[in-house]
Amino acid sequence: MTSSHLFDQGNKVVLKGATNKDIEELYFWKFEEKEQEAKKWNGPYIPEDKMTKDEYQKDWEKEIFPDIPASLVIICEGKPIGYVGAYWVDKNTNWLETGIVIYDSNFWNGGFGTEAYELWIDYLFTSTDIHRLGMSTWSGNTRMVKVADKLGMKEEARIRDARMVNGEYFDAIKMGILRKEWEEIKGI
Repeated sequence: MTSSHLFDQGNKVVLKGATNKDIEELYFWKFEEKEQEAKKWNGPYIPEDKMTKDEYQKDWEKEIFPDIPASLVIICEGKPIGYVGAYWVDKNTNWLETGIVIYDSNFWNGGFGTEAYELWIDYLFTSTDIHRLGMSTWSGNTRMVKVADKLGMKEEARIRDARMVNGEYFDAIKMGILRKEWEEIKGI
C-alpha cells in the first residue's frame, strides 16, 4: 500500500498516498455510488469490470518508479474526492500517460481538478526524470480539455469519431507536455 504521507499541497487540495479508509471511500465512488456522474465523463466508452475491494486495494500498490506511486488521493475539506494517476506508455522514450478523476460532483467547476492536476504534473516532473506526460480524453469532456490546455498541454492528436457515447460519435483527443515546456511555464 502507498504510504499515506503528503505528496503535495495547494490552496484547495492535497495530494497524498491512500489510507485504507481513503481506498474504501474511493471504491464506493467508483463502483457503488448510485449516480456514477464521474463515469459519464471519465472514459464512458470503455467498459469497466467491477473489481473486488481487495483487487482495488492491490491496484493502489502500483508504483511508476521506486517510491513514486502510480496514483495519489485528492483530499479536499478533509475527505477524498478523487485521485490522480499515471501509467507507462513507453519506458524507452520516458513517456507517462496521466489522468485525474474527481468523483464528488460538488467539487466540479471550482478549480479543484485544475489545481490537483497541476500539482500532479509538477510532482511527476520534479520527482523524476520523465521526458513527457500525456493525457487522453474525448471531445465531449470539454472540462478536461480546458484543464489540460490551461496547464500548457498541447493537442497532439484528434482521432475523428473514434468514441461513442450514448449512441453519438465523438473525437478521441490526445494532449501532452514535454519537460522543457513545463519548466518554461514554471520558470525553472
